[in-house]
Amino acid sequence: QVREIRPAMHIAFLSGYDDFEYAKQAIQYNIISYMLKPLTMDGLAAELKVIHEKIDRRYASLRRMDNQQGDRAEFLIPLVLEHYDTPPEGLESTLRENAASCGLLRGSDDRSLLMVMTAAMVDGKPCEPGFTRLVEQLANKYLRHFVFGASGRVVAVLLGNPSDFEEYLHILADEICQLTERALDKKVLVGVSRAVSQFTELNAAYRQALEALHAAEESEGGVSFTSDTRKGGGLCERALEIIEQHYMDEDLSLASLSAMLDVSPNHLSACIKKTAGETFINILVRRRMENAQQLLLNTNLQVQEIARRCGYTDQHYFSYCFKKYSGTSPGALRRQRAAQNAGGEAAT
Repeated sequence: QVREIRPAMHIAFLSGYDDFEYAKQAIQYNIISYMLKPLTMDGLAAELKVIHEKIDRRYASLRRMDNQQGDRAEFLIPLVLEHYDTPPEGLESTLRENAASCGLLRGSDDRSLLMVMTAAMVDGKPCEPGFTRLVEQLANKYLRHFVFGASGRVVAVLLGNPSDFEEYLHILADEICQLTERALDKKVLVGVSRAVSQFTELNAAYRQALEALHAAEESEGGVSFTSDTRKGGGLCERALEIIEQHYMDEDLSLASLSAMLDVSPNHLSACIKKTAGETFINILVRRRMENAQQLLLNTNLQVQEIARRCGYTDQHYFSYCFKKYSGTSPGALRRQRAAQNAGGEAAT
């Protein structure tokens, strides 16, 4: 009953019964100490010291796990959400060392492949924290992973070898759909990228997963995997891909985009509006603001640096655009995050 009310409570027994059945029950309930009478004051003091050290070690382990999760978030989220045109020489080697240091890889020579999985609600509503936890719990059964929320979707970076993915990937995707419907009474869509071998390819894998997520709307089971041969898209599809790759470039404009595609700005503008249902500038601003929001919530980068990474050289103009888009300023969003984190820690 104590465990039901206070799951984190540490319990010690002081008993006069030297019986194996009692000791076995203590083990089942994860009792921190089983002491037998008679016990002297010195013996009790020594045992309490041992209990104190055990509790310290347990909490130190929990703190290490929390710190490791924070390190993984700082490391992976920018790699998934941001695009690198030409990664600097030696970057992949450095990234692998960082991945090993935060526990994603078993060592810098670990050559695990990576995949990105995205999941979203069929009704278009943002995913709730409970769904993010569900995806993480299911992924934990099958593959090494890191799960986070981005733009109302759940994103999972999965690590494994080809046989791991072949055996578990379809099971994981199907279980996410089935368990979400049973446990949360909601229907979801799941999109999965192809496997990539480098951390610098994670953004490309993320974009593949998003494409697959859109295709999942037409699939029978709500799950779609990126095909091995990408379909050639039309003008609008190529334009949207360039926007995704270059949205952080402050010089990206309708004129520069049309020059890349060798078409007139008017023709490109009409094509984007007809196919995507919105204007070039709306698509560009939304992509920049989505990335800005994720960086504000999931990293400790300064606002000026986030503005630069999202294509704005003027921090004040960036803050104006962000507030116009989201209804709150970058600083206010950060304060809300800090307050929520503080509230969660207090509740714990």
